[in-house]
This record gives sequence, structure tokens and C-alpha cells, in this order.
Amino acid sequence: MSETSTHEKSLLRYCPNLKERVKRLNGLYNFKRQDVICAKMNIPSKALEDFARNHEAGFCDYPNIEQRIQFWDTYLSEQSQIMDDSVPSALLKEFDQGLYGGLFGGDVRFICDPNTGHITSMVPPLLSDWSGVEKLSFDQNNYWYKRYLKQLELFDNASQGKFGISHFIMINGLNFVYELRGATETYLGVEDCPEIIEKAFELAYEVNLHIHKLFFDKVTPIEGGTCSGMAQWIPGQIVSESLDPFHMTSVDYFEKWGRKPVERIFSQFDGGIIHIHGNGRHLLKAASSIEGLKAIYLGDDKGFPPAFEVLDEIRKSVGAMPLICSVDYHQFIEVLSRKQLQGGVFYNVKKVPCVGTANKCMDLVRKYLLPIT
Repeated sequence: MSETSTHEKSLLRYCPNLKERVKRLNGLYNFKRQDVICAKMNIPSKALEDFARNHEAGFCDYPNIEQRIQFWDTYLSEQSQIMDDSVPSALLKEFDQGLYGGLFGGDVRFICDPNTGHITSMVPPLLSDWSGVEKLSFDQNNYWYKRYLKQLELFDNASQGKFGISHFIMINGLNFVYELRGATETYLGVEDCPEIIEKAFELAYEVNLHIHKLFFDKVTPIEGGTCSGMAQWIPGQIVSESLDPFHMTSVDYFEKWGRKPVERIFSQFDGGIIHIHGNGRHLLKAASSIEGLKAIYLGDDKGFPPAFEVLDEIRKSVGAMPLICSVDYHQFIEVLSRKQLQGGVFYNVKKVPCVGTANKCMDLVRKYLLPIT
């Protein structure tokens, strides 16, 4: 699917050993090496401290894009002395969910999270009944479509030579139907009017295909791959999907309503990644067999054991599928020193004290080789 661009980024100021990192990540995601591990070291950030001091949690206006660019530039530059396996990229979280509903006239609402520096979006349900589905049409003169195009242009121009732009979440399949009528009416609609749900799926496919092909057309690639806030970098044009509507359903329900839309959209690119929350881990075995899947990000949620602590069990469900999980530094270094880490995993290591500690830890990570059993 992907083509080499004459404008491809091969040098990034905030990633001095880019080629080495890409080589390691390629081994993890493309070749599914189970004998190695990769890691990102997260140190305290002045940019995040400043953001938290100047922004309140909760609903906010669509942000000033120049200010968002400056935030990402400052934040990512702070990480440039850390020699880990991350590839610095800005996340366009402003188009997290709200873009998809906004394309059809939805009331796009933005939410600020001072702890992460993210500004995300959402829309209330668009339709009062299912009859409205057939009246929906996508117009490229739409206000939010034009904002999307402009933000891609501004971020891509500003990032040149310094950092990449991460792909962002698709709102496809049942996720898209949520945007139209809300979660409860979606599940009722699956039972009461499945033919309307299928029509909504078609619209979702067309919109997601257009939006994300446009992303790859407008954003400069890095080393022939896609930057990812979850996976860091994966070779080819890779999209990010969500299985959230199925986390509280059966595996059979996922097979009937979830697998086809995901596999269909993945087939139009070079594959994709998914994330699974704590309450969706019963889906892992089925999800790991999604055609075109490159990696699974494991979320940690209240009421469920952290993914790091149950990786051995998770590995039994997913086979050689690359995994991504988070862990605090003290726990990571303890298990690392005992040589008991699960292989074929990207570890997002939090609460690392400083750059020096991060780089010493990464020396051990790069030397870490596991026997393949």
C-alpha cells in the first residue's frame, strides 16, 4: 500500500539515532521477534508541568494550533537526550473522536487533560432516530474537514527535521454508530434494525478511508513507516483502530459485528494496531487473529490487574503478536535485572527519575536477549 516519498524524513533533530531505533522497532513489529524487548523512558517534563499550570481540566474551546505546535515542540525536544526506542511524534488528539461526528454537523466539544497535555474531542449523538442515517452525506466543504486539512498542513510544516506526526484513532464500525445515536441505542439497533447498522458501517468505512488516506497523503513519512503514540513507529502505512464497543460483549458478538469492519479497513493500508482495555482482555485471543494486525496496546484500568503483571497469561492468548504495555520504572528495572521480562513487548516505562537513569536502563534493554523457546 505504501510508497516511498521523495520528502520522507530520515533525520530528526529530536531523535539522533533514528535509524537504530527504527531497526529495532522493525524487528519487533514486522518480524515479531520474541527474543528482544523495546522500551520508552518517560522522565519528568517541564512542558507538561507548564501545561498543567496554565490549563484547567474539562471542556474547552478548539485550541490555538500554533500553541499546540509549540507545546509538542517543547515537550518532544525535552526527550531528545534519552537514547530509548521511542520515535518522537505529535498526537493530533484534537481529532480523537469529534472529527467524525463533526463531519456530519455534530456539536464538536473539546476536553483538556492537564496531566497529559492532550486536548481531545467528542460529539453528543447526532440523530434522534435511525431514519436519519440514510440522509447523511459527507461534504468536503464541511467546517471541521477544512480545520483538519489546515491542522495537518501546519503540523507537518512545523515538524520538518524535528519530529513526526502520529496517526490517530479511527472511529469505524460500531464506534461510528455510537457517534450517530449513542451506545445504548446502538446495541438496541443491532438487534432491532441490523440493516440500518450495516448501512452506517458503509458510511463509516468510506469516511475513515478518506480521512486516513488523506493523513498519509499530507503527512511526511519517516523511514518508510508510520509514527504512533502507542507503538512509536511501524513500517508502512498503519492505522489505529478501537474495539471498545466489544469490551463488554461476548467474543461471538465481536466475531459477528466487529471483525469484518476492522479487517476491511486494515486491508486498505499496510495493516493496523488496536488497543484493548482491562475489561476487554477476554477478546485477546480472537483479536490477535485479526488479519493485518501489527500490534496490540494493552490498557490498564481500575479493577483489573496491570497488563505488565499478567503478560505471561496474555502471551498464551495472543501467540507471537507484539504487545505494548506500561509499567513504572522501579517495577520494570527489578524484573529486568532478574531477566524475567516477557519478550516481544514494547515497554512504556513511567516515572523514570532522570535522563541519566533512563540511558543506563536502556543500555540494559538493548543488551537484553531472551532464549526463544
